[in-house]
Amino acid sequence: MTDTFATTAHWQSCAIVEIVVRTSTIKSFFFRLTEPFDYRAGQHVDVRLTAPDGYTAMRSYSIASAPSESDVIELAIECLTDGEVSPFFHDVAQVGDTIELRGPLGGHFLWPGPTEKSVLLIGAGSGVVPLMAMIRYRKASGEPVPVALLLSSKTWGDVLFRDELLQLERSLPDFALALALTREPAVRGSDFSRRIDAAMVADVAARLSRRHFRLRVECLRRHRGGRGARVRAEIQFERYGA
Repeated sequence: MTDTFATTAHWQSCAIVEIVVRTSTIKSFFFRLTEPFDYRAGQHVDVRLTAPDGYTAMRSYSIASAPSESDVIELAIECLTDGEVSPFFHDVAQVGDTIELRGPLGGHFLWPGPTEKSVLLIGAGSGVVPLMAMIRYRKASGEPVPVALLLSSKTWGDVLFRDELLQLERSLPDFALALALTREPAVRGSDFSRRIDAAMVADVAARLSRRHFRLRVECLRRHRGGRGARVRAEIQFERYGA
């Protein structure tokens, strides 16, 4: 999906068809699109809330579901206590409610498609959402691309999509998972008990089966007032040696 096409996206009213609690601060909301659209793993949508007095608040959320022919998409929304939009979803929104949504948006931070390189994904907290869409798409498409995910979370209970990721590690060929817990000891021998650093990235990259790889990083930088700006970077490395 190109940015040129994304600019044609318009607002539509979508019904919430399911709500799933993921962690103590994150819930997944499943929306049925009234006007289904094609999208690529890594893209996002804008969500807009309008108060009775006409005041509007808008936030962008990455799509967690893999591209498919379904008219339902998943957004995983973290509750920020001083935010304008996320508390509404966590405290007020119910199945059956309709929400204004616009997308798909974003054309740079995407699953690379068939490639001879491995893919190393790095994320923290809710920043794993677009990476999860990529991993789910990798599974659904059957593309033979080795993938490793390095995910930082505060605790074992804060790992978003934890059970699904553990199952994927057991069942999906050429998929490696490493968790970096910052506030408690690692649960598994393949994980870490510290913040992500260069040595950790090198360790996880070494688990990939191909020497050349693409690195995709997703994080969320929070600002006062609950506002956030996603910082995306795509870096291609050439790795040499054994």
